[in-house]
Amino acid sequence: MTRYVFGADVGGTTVKIGLLTETGEKVDFWEIPTRTENHGENIIPDIADSIRAKMKEKNIEDTQVVGAGVGVPGAVNADGLCYQAVNLGWERVNVVNELHSKLKLPVKAGNDANVAALGEAWKGGGQGYPNMCLVTLGTGVGGGIIIEGKILTGAKGSGGEIGHIHLVDDEPETCGCGKHGCFEMYASATGAVRLAKRVLASTDEDSVLRNKDFECRDIFDAAKSGDKIAIKAAEQYGYYLGKGIAAVASVVNPEIIVLGGGVSKAGEMLFDLLKPSFEKYVFPGCKDAKFALAKLGNDAGVYGAAKMMIN
Repeated sequence: MTRYVFGADVGGTTVKIGLLTETGEKVDFWEIPTRTENHGENIIPDIADSIRAKMKEKNIEDTQVVGAGVGVPGAVNADGLCYQAVNLGWERVNVVNELHSKLKLPVKAGNDANVAALGEAWKGGGQGYPNMCLVTLGTGVGGGIIIEGKILTGAKGSGGEIGHIHLVDDEPETCGCGKHGCFEMYASATGAVRLAKRVLASTDEDSVLRNKDFECRDIFDAAKSGDKIAIKAAEQYGYYLGKGIAAVASVVNPEIIVLGGGVSKAGEMLFDLLKPSFEKYVFPGCKDAKFALAKLGNDAGVYGAAKMMIN
């Protein structure tokens, strides 16, 4: 008898849901709207209803289902309690208890970034490596740490918040967390733009970036084309990225570090940029970590949620 598992990745706009076999073969992926009105009271019932509808459509009985895993954008403890998910309007919602009461199937829940890391470790860029770190480079810097095939959750679900490792003491601007000099202030997409603007302000040298509203990808494209200002900005970006990752690696000693998020579209160039500072700052016993790019894209959270349930 084929056994199935559901994975759900809850975002602020949509919930991505996947039906997979127990071995990770994709059966069906779909999306439903995330209804955040009234403090998100409809989100969990909507997930339950959607899963039940899919089971009916596919003629799947309860006895064939391992359960449903859920990733949510907030800190989630080992009991499934989400302390807060601002984008969903949640305050202290026990995802496991509430979804189980509606779905009548086993449920597990975790932070979305941690769950995505588990997905990449299972079927993505970190496949085959039970000790892995995912670094997501987007508007901020997120991440997830997988130790011996399991998510490093922490006491209250905040394990893996690598974007807020402190890197710089005298940073005048404020991070979104309210502190100064965090990793994500330099290694995020917005951080790359911040660094490039500072380089531009320090010189009158010509650049294709000057006097235009540019994005992170423009910096790397210009650097690849030989623009000296862009190259300098990209090198600064790589310095901070490598330094931050070195701090993570020195603590958890991963076999592989997987880069995901929008910035990772710069590709192998990122590895060349980060490796000098990574090798400079990492603890010698952790320096042999491999680097790879994420492979699952927006599906990582669905795969990871399913795998969390299987684990």
